[in-house]
Amino acid sequence: MILQTGLRTDIPAFYSRWFANRLQAGFVCVRNPYNPVSVTRYALSPDVVDLIGFCTKNPAPMFPYMNLLAPYGQYWFVTITPYGKDIEPNVPAKETVMDHFRKLSDMVGVTSVDWRYDPILISDVYPVERHISDFEKTAAYLSGYTKTCVISFIDIYKKVERNFPQARPVRPAERMEIGKAFVEIGRRYSMTIKACAEGDDLAPYGVDCSGCMTMETFESALHGRLDAPKRKSARSECACYLGNDIGAYDTCGHLCRYCYANANAAAVRQNMKLHNPKSPFLIGEAHPDDQIHEAKQTSWIDRQMSLF
Repeated sequence: MILQTGLRTDIPAFYSRWFANRLQAGFVCVRNPYNPVSVTRYALSPDVVDLIGFCTKNPAPMFPYMNLLAPYGQYWFVTITPYGKDIEPNVPAKETVMDHFRKLSDMVGVTSVDWRYDPILISDVYPVERHISDFEKTAAYLSGYTKTCVISFIDIYKKVERNFPQARPVRPAERMEIGKAFVEIGRRYSMTIKACAEGDDLAPYGVDCSGCMTMETFESALHGRLDAPKRKSARSECACYLGNDIGAYDTCGHLCRYCYANANAAAVRQNMKLHNPKSPFLIGEAHPDDQIHEAKQTSWIDRQMSLF
């Protein structure tokens, strides 16, 4: 199976010690975000967890624990954007994250770490021209350390509308200009540009619109085939293979203004105070009325010899 850690929060950046403790303990407990008394207990044995997926803006806090991850397949999405503290108040300096990206790639391999340039938002401070210029500088620095960059444009969800009222949708003409320029830059630095949940509008310019965290992505990271059960995406425009996430909403301390996973900064601060690195739960402890059930887990690795 594939275990996701980054769809609801950034575990490497803020909860690396907790995750290392869970790997050593061999299990983790996860509350259903829509029914908190319903708890899923996941075994963390490499016998059943084939690959662990990470989405992060700061992988470095996990580096001291990479030996614990060695028995597992790994896939890392590292987000690097041009934004400053006005948009991403607690994200480390981009130059620092780029250096850590290269170090991570050396650790896990070039097919196991992809660059995410997301979300793209347009403003007076961040016009189209700046995105193109900054994208090229970052692509040049990461060249040879990844084969893929995934892009998407800001979605104005209710949480985003509340926390970032100045944000506006990116216009079709701006999307086309950025997509075309990014593909040309990607070719120069041997990177495929993929779009995340953006339809096929950018396909004529050479953007791969087949999805970002697809089964093919995970198989490339594993250097093997997976016989995974069929699964429908929660969104029709998304082709990613998602699920089995161990994170929690309202826990990411980056406090990016465009974030869909945080309701507000006060909720995040309160939850982070409840975090105990020794707890089986990311936030808080077990409750007397918890209904705990064991996840159905099995290895998906196809062990049949391939003809290819």
